Amino acid sequence: MTKKILSLLPMLFCVLVLQAQKIKVDGVAVVVGENIVLESDVAKFKQEVYNNSEGKVTMSDCEMLEQIMLQKLLAHHAVVDSVIVSDAEIESGVERNIAYLKQQLGSVEKVYKMYGFDDEADLRKELLRIERENTLIQREKQNVVSEVNVTPEEVRVYFRSLESQNNLPEFGAEIEMAQIVMHIKPSEKENQEVIDKLKGIRQDILNGSSMRMKAVLYSEDPGVTQNGGKYTLTRESQFVKEFKEVAFSLDEGEVSEPFKSDFGYHIIHLEKIKGQELDVRHILIQPKVTQEKLKEAEEKITQIRDSILADELTFEKAVIKYSQDKGTRQNKGIIINPQTNDANFELTRMDPSLYGRVSSLSVGDITEPFYDETREGLKMFKLIVLREKREAHTADFTRDYVKIQQMTLQKKQEDAMEKWYNDHVVETFVKINESNKSCDYKYLWGQEL
Repeated sequence: MTKKILSLLPMLFCVLVLQAQKIKVDGVAVVVGENIVLESDVAKFKQEVYNNSEGKVTMSDCEMLEQIMLQKLLAHHAVVDSVIVSDAEIESGVERNIAYLKQQLGSVEKVYKMYGFDDEADLRKELLRIERENTLIQREKQNVVSEVNVTPEEVRVYFRSLESQNNLPEFGAEIEMAQIVMHIKPSEKENQEVIDKLKGIRQDILNGSSMRMKAVLYSEDPGVTQNGGKYTLTRESQFVKEFKEVAFSLDEGEVSEPFKSDFGYHIIHLEKIKGQELDVRHILIQPKVTQEKLKEAEEKITQIRDSILADELTFEKAVIKYSQDKGTRQNKGIIINPQTNDANFELTRMDPSLYGRVSSLSVGDITEPFYDETREGLKMFKLIVLREKREAHTADFTRDYVKIQQMTLQKKQEDAMEKWYNDHVVETFVKINESNKSCDYKYLWGQEL
């Protein structure tokens, strides 16, 4: 749990530094190279770790200060080592952070007022600084461990060391699944109805109606209730390609014709051009799918299931013949776990709705057809077959080789970082204030050169 929380350091730093804006500076705790850590930073950061671990991780002020110092050490040496980060990636990161903070508080105005900034420009300036430092930290860490790899012999030795210490990990029950997916697409008539509706809304706006009011009334963008359909974007912002292409083709004040993306159909009003940024407001409407089409797709996929159960065709052949999911169709329908990039799903960590469908299956069993929908609004029916099930067990070298290999690599990377820290704390200018010198640090900070 501690390692998991510490992996969130960059995001926590973002919140920490923003919160520190509202606090009167109460002294410098430590200087690492050219980087300063305030006393208030330590207390706030400690609280963030506690909150994010739901109270399961508690660290002393000294431990917390040292973790922050290690981040500052990485940032300092990233500059010394001439680590390069582009303005584009920094700006993209800032956009993601602003989107996150807006989601929490409702608007950019609420964000900058909450954290004590004068305006949005002031907020963005600070976020740019934070994002640049966080990117430098991550890039420097990547450089340290980039050439670290493990051999099969190292994996074997590491496993044996865990075994000899009676410290082999326990792995939870895991399953492998495959799927057949049948998409439910709206008809041309249903698509045209949406296009015509957006054209009518566009004409009303051109005649003087409020784009914001129209967005609140008609847009199916989930964020519309918080932002009225308004977004600030750059070419690096995390919007779909079609959206950015249309937005950057408009003149200030122009309203686009309806256009299609994976999310549905949109119109965009370009409200303001601010250098490389655009303030836009959009309306999204998704074509409706009739009950007849839903019923037709459900009946079709039920027939496919019946044919498989009757041994008229195998699940794998049914995938090739019928499945419409591009990501799994050419791989026997096997579903890849996005967290681990393999086909294994630990039951206790699965999405609850999916867990409810597959947890009671035996190997070879197929679910009943069920309805699903992507975040983009793509509707579908699915069948899932349980390909393999492994009960919870103590790590086995042959059976769990990939996991043990990853554990070995992680341990070797941690050792590489330990060596880097030990080498660099003694060659870096560090000044610790009197109240923090009594800490029992892990590393030799502040040694006389």
